[in-house]
Amino acid sequence: MTRGDIIVISGPSGSGKTTIYRALLSNMAGLSVSVSYTTREKRAGETEGDDYYYVDEQEFDNMINCNEFLEYAKVFGNWYGTSRSVTEAIVSGGNDALLEIDVQGGSAVKTAVPEAVLIGILPPDRETLRERLFNRARDSREDIERRLEEAWKEIAQLRNYDYIVVNKDLETAIRQVECIVTACRLRRKRAKDAVSAILHEKGDVRKWLE
Repeated sequence: MTRGDIIVISGPSGSGKTTIYRALLSNMAGLSVSVSYTTREKRAGETEGDDYYYVDEQEFDNMINCNEFLEYAKVFGNWYGTSRSVTEAIVSGGNDALLEIDVQGGSAVKTAVPEAVLIGILPPDRETLRERLFNRARDSREDIERRLEEAWKEIAQLRNYDYIVVNKDLETAIRQVECIVTACRLRRKRAKDAVSAILHEKGDVRKWLE
């Protein structure tokens, strides 16, 4: 069975990355969520195993010591980590593993798995990002200012990503990310099964994929 890809979506708070991430899961078949672990408290409306796996710091430390994370990072005082085994089960089963993680985590995934596909989501400008954070009325003014300060750092780090999508219009941004995922699935390495059915000889397939 042809392996799937690891697809990472990152961007600062207010960029729309979560909305785009959810739209991909709704619109495209063959995508599975690699649910992250976190030490932060569960927010209203979140569900264990769907949004995150919620653990305390001691359990998280144990998982680090056992090398159970593909990547992990501390963000705004809380730890987040992507399970190696969960992600591997997805891609080895032929589906694409979709990760919504921060830029630091995305870079760590790329280091561990160079063929991973990193997609960065940007707001069109600073003022739009500020307005989005204030309009969603979820954080205090102090938290918003902190997130804005962090956002400028994250945006600078997105230069290392494979693709950048500017979310000026949400529907357009969603279609652009869907096109990226589709293009990844059309790469030569993902055509191995189809080529094998045509060429029959495994040696020919290996040569074709070189």
